[in-house]
Amino acid sequence: MLDLETREEPAAPDRTTRTAALWATVVAIPVAVLVGFLVFTQVLRPDEPAAAPTAAGPSAARTPATVPDTPVPMAAPRLSGRTAQVCQAVTSRLPETVRDLPARAVSAGPRQNAAWGEPPITLACGVPQPAMCATVDGGAGCVPLDTELLNMNGVCWYARQDPAGPVFTTMDRDVPVQVTVPAGYAQAAQWANEFSDPVAAQDRSRTAGVPSGCV
Repeated sequence: MLDLETREEPAAPDRTTRTAALWATVVAIPVAVLVGFLVFTQVLRPDEPAAAPTAAGPSAARTPATVPDTPVPMAAPRLSGRTAQVCQAVTSRLPETVRDLPARAVSAGPRQNAAWGEPPITLACGVPQPAMCATVDGGAGCVPLDTELLNMNGVCWYARQDPAGPVFTTMDRDVPVQVTVPAGYAQAAQWANEFSDPVAAQDRSRTAGVPSGCV
């Protein structure tokens, strides 16, 4: 009697598994080559310089000048009681720094005058009130009727163009305040507007004689 041994045939290989493994190998080789190439080129590439900072805003466009220790020359006419009180209140609310400009000492009248930076932007309180001209033709020392007044943060300003730079004077306040911005400062009206808030807070509006352009 023959003893027949049952022999199991080896299982056929899974074609799906072989195909997947083959594709994984095909994909992995180029990826490895690409990664190696990128690493190699990064090592050989010289260091790139950092990007230069971008200037933003009027103050960033200018290089701050060295501020001297000497006081800024300013006139200080004698002020009456009410005017002196208002000016002292206004100057007490002025900032120590206007954007990047530090406050500076003034030669006279620190309770009515102030200055910042170099060349100095100045503020003078208690100056004469500019008068509107009676006719369109105007005249010396008055504000032409066709002048466009600037309403900024609740304060009405008249801008007079001087050779040294524009001069801004309030037209709607009990006590006139004047800001001088030297030539070379970009967007001069925005510099003058830095002082609108303290002026509006301490120097009340006039109730009569306000130019129509301020309304």
